[in-house]
Amino acid sequence: MSGQKREFALLVLLAALWGGSFLFMRVAAPAFGPLPLIALRVGLAACLLLPLLLWRGQWPQWRGNWLPIAVVGVFFTAFPFSLIAWAQLSLSAGMASVLNATTPLMTALWAWPLAAERLSARRAAGLALGLAGVLALLAGHGARFEVRSLAPVLAMLGATASYGWAGHMARRWLPGMPPLVTACGGLASGALLMLPLAWRDWPASPPPPQAWIALALLAVFCTALAYLIFYRLINRLGATRASGVTYLVPVFGVLWGALFLGETIGAAMLQGAALILAGVLALNARR
Repeated sequence: MSGQKREFALLVLLAALWGGSFLFMRVAAPAFGPLPLIALRVGLAACLLLPLLLWRGQWPQWRGNWLPIAVVGVFFTAFPFSLIAWAQLSLSAGMASVLNATTPLMTALWAWPLAAERLSARRAAGLALGLAGVLALLAGHGARFEVRSLAPVLAMLGATASYGWAGHMARRWLPGMPPLVTACGGLASGALLMLPLAWRDWPASPPPPQAWIALALLAVFCTALAYLIFYRLINRLGATRASGVTYLVPVFGVLWGALFLGETIGAAMLQGAALILAGVLALNARR
């Protein structure tokens, strides 16, 4: 297999893994509760990546930059993961994965105040298309414009806003930092922060075996392995081309939800996904 085909195969595999994360959270979140689930997810993933970091001799880089790594890591992992897990107590895996595709839109919004990037007409059009997609999803979901109906959707948008902010801060605070250091340090920091919250909210009834299996798959494949693949793609393809995985994740999120959870793929979901992805493409289109 040529190098180009190999990287494309890794891109598709990464999208399948991250799309599967919404499936596993949909299964495990009701059993564990959002905070214990995410504490275990990031903690297990950090334990898997830590030996690799030590083997590569990158511990001093983490120790010397622990504070910015912790801040960026928490807003890249623990905080948005918790919002997504809570939202998936009521949202389908497919709908959550589609809403997660608003991450580039949120990144573009943050670029205005944080990177002093002008909001051009093209960017404004992309944001408008993304907003129209979110509204289409709300209409198809039957959500009324009240707090109870909107809260899970707002939680998903809060998660993608967190991803966008953390991406800008990583470029500002951690230029040239090895990706494995940022990933392992951020996951470990998030796990330590969430440990007391997980202890407080630990479920009274033991989670069933299928919830533990979903947690293990989520931590090993959708977090630790996915991070390693993503950072390999960044090194091989560059950040811009590697971010193309964003377009594929909703496809797999919707597919896995339909295949394994029996979720319905409605016209409103397809319409919302198309509008959101059109907005992302408009934001990333070259002049």
